[in-house]
Amino acid sequence: MSAELLDAIFGKVFWKNDLLERQNDSGNFTSTLFMREPGQFRLLQPIWDLRIGYEKYVHSPLFPIVISVSFYFSCMIPFMIVDLCGQHWRWIQKYKIQTDRVVGWPAVRNAIIQTTWNHLLFILPVSVAQWVWTPDTPLPTIAPGLWEFCWQQYAALAIFDMEYFIWHFLHHKIRFLYRHIHSVHHHYSSPNAWVTQYLHPYELITVGIYTTTSPWFFSAHPLTQWSFMQFSILVSVDAHIGYDLPFLPHHWMPFWGGSIKHDMHHQKPLSNFQPFFNWWDRLLGTECPGQLAGGYRPKAMTDWEKERETSSSAAAPGQYGFDEPVMESKRF
Repeated sequence: MSAELLDAIFGKVFWKNDLLERQNDSGNFTSTLFMREPGQFRLLQPIWDLRIGYEKYVHSPLFPIVISVSFYFSCMIPFMIVDLCGQHWRWIQKYKIQTDRVVGWPAVRNAIIQTTWNHLLFILPVSVAQWVWTPDTPLPTIAPGLWEFCWQQYAALAIFDMEYFIWHFLHHKIRFLYRHIHSVHHHYSSPNAWVTQYLHPYELITVGIYTTTSPWFFSAHPLTQWSFMQFSILVSVDAHIGYDLPFLPHHWMPFWGGSIKHDMHHQKPLSNFQPFFNWWDRLLGTECPGQLAGGYRPKAMTDWEKERETSSSAAAPGQYGFDEPVMESKRF
């Protein structure tokens, strides 16, 4: 199907006179819903054109921060309701990974306080500084191409995944870094959605930098960058929800870790260091098969545990095993 035919079909459905009948200076080209410049057909153009009339807000350096923080907190609500009110809802509890662990209000409240504190004390000042010193975002006329929009987000996620894998690995292997920074996140051996950003401020800022800069490798369109920020939040929440839901990516993407792998990382902190994918863990021998819905432990997982128990028992003095969190703080 040609670009012109698609434009004609969708243009009839979404016709808006104020958007579709703009003449350029020469008068030889009339922009349409999906084409703002000659030869630049874009299926995402109607979405990008939603900025029109709101440019003074959209081009602000604060815009991606506001939508990201709002999106994150909105993702928390449904899972918090399920954890606190749905403990007897069989339709959802059958997908819970750690069936013997109940998410109570003290654990949720503790995570909410830490998350709110981090945002007020660290994210807010950084955001204000960015608003003051960072120039406004240039807003191009045309939207990104659909293929460009998709592959750049996937590639940016792979870059973030590698960067955080290295950071994460080092902050587990070096005792000082673990005790004083990353152990905060491991206060929870049974994660819930609010644990996603239950982090030491240094780790939260590091994650923010990786998220912001990963699309820069491709000079990504602003729409692609902002979409990637929300996408990375979504998959990060997926890793911490504590449920093995049937529609999650790890069921149909063999290289995706997801909730079952990261939940296992909170149980066995020296495994599954990648936040999203699993190829680096698989390559370096730190991948642990995940516990599944209903608390089911597959044979691959029990075999892995037996192998690691043997290696941990033979560890030299001063080393620690795969189950040891290396921290003194209370765990949830």
